[in-house]
Amino acid sequence: MTDCVVIGAGLIGMLSAYELANVGMQVTVLERGQPARESSWAGGGILSPLYPWRYPDPVNELASWSQRVYPDFCRQLEESSGIDPQWTSSGLMIADIDDRQSVQQWATRFEARLEWRGGNDVRRIEPRLGLVPESVAWLPEVAQVRNPRLVQALRATLVNKGVEIRTDCPAQGWIIEADRIKAVRTPEGEMGADCFVVASGAWSAELLRSTGIDLPIEPVRGQMLLYKGPPGLISCIALYNGRYVIPRRDGRVLVGSTLEYVGFDKHTTQQGLDDLRQSATEIVPDLAALPIEKQWAGLRPGSPDGTPLVGPHPHITNLYINAGHFRNGVVLGPATARVLADHVLRRPATLEQGPYLPENIMDVGTQ
Repeated sequence: MTDCVVIGAGLIGMLSAYELANVGMQVTVLERGQPARESSWAGGGILSPLYPWRYPDPVNELASWSQRVYPDFCRQLEESSGIDPQWTSSGLMIADIDDRQSVQQWATRFEARLEWRGGNDVRRIEPRLGLVPESVAWLPEVAQVRNPRLVQALRATLVNKGVEIRTDCPAQGWIIEADRIKAVRTPEGEMGADCFVVASGAWSAELLRSTGIDLPIEPVRGQMLLYKGPPGLISCIALYNGRYVIPRRDGRVLVGSTLEYVGFDKHTTQQGLDDLRQSATEIVPDLAALPIEKQWAGLRPGSPDGTPLVGPHPHITNLYINAGHFRNGVVLGPATARVLADHVLRRPATLEQGPYLPENIMDVGTQ
């Protein structure tokens, strides 16, 4: 019998498995489809919350911790897997500042490097920017990863560590005895373990409803565009009116994203294409001349204020939750995996745990 079953092979589930495998636990990961093909694959890979000052401090605490560890973490993954996650310090330019005082206070509180730029300074940072606001917030230390490569590297690293990843193997229910999970039901039969972790993204609430809790997590569709451009067309991440443009090393430019409450529908739409294309050319006019290589959509695990739920189930002693990262799974993932592992291993906390405890965020009831 395995030590731990992690349900969900997206970035959050695989990071959770990585933390547990690193201390010698035997871990099996169950995935309803193919690993990391949902929001982990679909997102932009920006290693910062968008407009971070608009998020609660607990979200920023997680982001700050992850930002510090990401460079070494990506190097370790590349050494183990041979796949470069392409951690790149691009910098983030935010061109629609609504409250300069709030931005400055956030930067001071979290020791973030912040520079106020305008006019010719903006052009020097990004000559092809179509916007020249009177003042932009320039965060030169914000980095990005190419998230499809990140999850490929992480999956290969887990396999090298002996973690079993079972694809097309959804969790279908629980065998519960008293206050413990005895096994999880799957199409391949019942699977027992000492402990279980639910890290199923937008599907987490459905899976846990039968355990007597309602997670405040719902699917939120985000549509994306990918332009095929020459390397070096733009150099920094630019954010304006909730939409961002991300340059990749090979010249591709990612544009996102929509924010749509449409249930589990992840179809792309013509309206989404038109809206994103308009935003893209407003931010970087030169994109209008480039071909659109691809449009896609993913389902984020939406939560009330973006604070993820991480920790033990309120009623079941060997069941843990790591879900609800909303738009920030990539930047929050390493930190929440560490918080999760600290709970499972009952070791001293790396970060404060209280703000993320499921019982402190949701309404606990009996179904």
